[in-house]
Amino acid sequence: MEIYEILKSEHAEVREMLSRLINFNSETSADIRNALISEIRDALVPHSRAEEAVLYNSMREVEQASELVAHGYTEHVQAETLLRALQVTGKIDAGWMMTAKNLKSALEHHIAEEEGKIFSAAQQIFTPQEAEMMGAAYEGLKPRIKDEGIMATTIELIANVMPPRLSKVFRSYNLESRIS
Repeated sequence: MEIYEILKSEHAEVREMLSRLINFNSETSADIRNALISEIRDALVPHSRAEEAVLYNSMREVEQASELVAHGYTEHVQAETLLRALQVTGKIDAGWMMTAKNLKSALEHHIAEEEGKIFSAAQQIFTPQEAEMMGAAYEGLKPRIKDEGIMATTIELIANVMPPRLSKVFRSYNLESRIS
């Protein structure tokens, strides 16, 4: 399956989870709400890291796509910032609904741009066979990311936005520091 189809399917799943969260009322228990927030995190963070590693990093060296991809990275950072705020506000029951609405709005904007502009640019760059290979690579990478904690996924986000010549050194340095 081409990477675009996989990503569109996952976008729909995350939208649905966020809609369910926003439809909760004050009667909904904090445990149920926080379980759904964790489910959103488990879907969104691995999706973003794998998408960056496989699709964005493949596109950013192509001049006509580099600006689009840079904007996509920025929107990933914004969405994750809101997600982390949601994780905190959901636990302390303070303003989580507004944070959830802001996250949903930010993601809907990002998804519309990504499925429109970024996918269109990618389809001009990659053959259908390459898009299928990217889909397989994405599917293989995502489960490994899901098991990583906040520090590892944040380090990977930083590495993904760095210029390729620096990200390899950054990744190896952080891998060594986690081992020792």
